[in-house]
Amino acid sequence: MKFSILTLFPDMFTGVFQQSILKQAQEKGIVEYNVINFRDYTKDKHNRVDDYPYGGGGGMVLTPQPLFDAVESAKRGEEGSTPRVILLCPQGERYSQRKAEELSKEEHIVLLCGHYEGYDERIREHLVTDEISIGDYVLTGGEIGAMVIADSVTRLLPGVLGNETSAITDSHSTGLLEYPHYTRPASYLGHDVPEVLLSGHHEKIARWRREQSLKRTYERRPELLEEIELSKEDRQFLQKLKESHDKEL
Repeated sequence: MKFSILTLFPDMFTGVFQQSILKQAQEKGIVEYNVINFRDYTKDKHNRVDDYPYGGGGGMVLTPQPLFDAVESAKRGEEGSTPRVILLCPQGERYSQRKAEELSKEEHIVLLCGHYEGYDERIREHLVTDEISIGDYVLTGGEIGAMVIADSVTRLLPGVLGNETSAITDSHSTGLLEYPHYTRPASYLGHDVPEVLLSGHHEKIARWRREQSLKRTYERRPELLEEIELSKEDRQFLQKLKESHDKEL
């Protein structure tokens, strides 16, 4: 997979892409990160990429020409393929694990990181394929959002994680929050690992983990339970859990 990231602050990405799993993914040849300063594409004699908004108002607006030309350059040599061109903005679709899984099937993703007051509307209408927000808050620019997308998508690519099941069982990948994890020692400061995890009985362990995921989701994010398919056993467990909570109240 290839990421082309258009930004006015390319140095922000240096540390992120040269550490840990993202660095290893590049070294394995699984992913390529191409960070582009779209100021290099402006035709303005003063090297500007923004201007005052028509109609007045505060702030500056990114002009279309540098971004259109930078995206065209990023696509060069890819005749016949159409990359996903994603605008990072507070008005976009709320980012989710499901969206990350969808994007992980692409060959080329272009991420546009804005600054200032906003974008010329023609960028939205005629250049991008998606608008994404990583949350209901406003940042100084799209760079952090682009890092979030690049990281969350990269870890889903085959061969990136050492354990291929890790991404499958993550919180939100199954629709539920992930079950608790334990490691050695089996007892620490009087707190013991649940006996079922030491039993070696794989079916019992699998059921315990499923129930713990259901319990954690019920207690922390109950709205998620409305979006997934539950088995008869799942529903029975949740009913007992609800009855137990009602008694405590």
